[in-house]
Amino acid sequence: MTYSGAVRVGGPADVHELTDLMISKVAVGPMGNNAYLLRCRATGEQLLIDAAAEADTLLRLIGEDGIGSVVTTHRHGDHWQALAEVVRATGARTFAGRYDAEGIPVGTDVLLEDGDTVRVGEVTLTARHLRGHTPGSVALVYDDRHGAPHLFTGDCLFPGGVGNTHKDPEAFAHLLHDVETKLFGPLPDETWVYPGHGHDTTLGAERPHLPEWRARGW
Repeated sequence: MTYSGAVRVGGPADVHELTDLMISKVAVGPMGNNAYLLRCRATGEQLLIDAAAEADTLLRLIGEDGIGSVVTTHRHGDHWQALAEVVRATGARTFAGRYDAEGIPVGTDVLLEDGDTVRVGEVTLTARHLRGHTPGSVALVYDDRHGAPHLFTGDCLFPGGVGNTHKDPEAFAHLLHDVETKLFGPLPDETWVYPGHGHDTTLGAERPHLPEWRARGW
């Protein structure tokens, strides 16, 4: 089946099958968060991005093979409600941005800086530190050698704009700058974007709107 990225709370996961990586996207409540399970096709090792809520749903998705790692994209509570239970059940190592870890009430094993890498089997993800939505949000980039990159943005980039900066002009300026220089700058239009809520997009679909976002201030 063709992957669409359209998921709903209580519904099934949608699976994006790549050559080296399988990406399963599921929506969990009560705030409609997206969680992503990444599975290396060569080794079977798995990594979860954002144990947001509904630990039972996430553990069913993970299955008997377990996970080696959980990455929390940022410190907002709707992105880690199930983290403690998932870690207890799987023994997974925890990763988060250095400047957000203190706001996550589950210990962080690995503090991520801009440019750090996270491995899942034979697949490498690169962390990008994005300021503005929170001080230490991280996006993860999978530079697929077989095709376009894949980008997990947490709450920093969505279809139609950057993440909420709560009408703080300085925070908005930081976030737009970081998104432009660290994501739109080095990555091609074909880059697939997996956000923390809602539907997927591509950098090419969003790039023409950057001047509009700057002008409106959000």
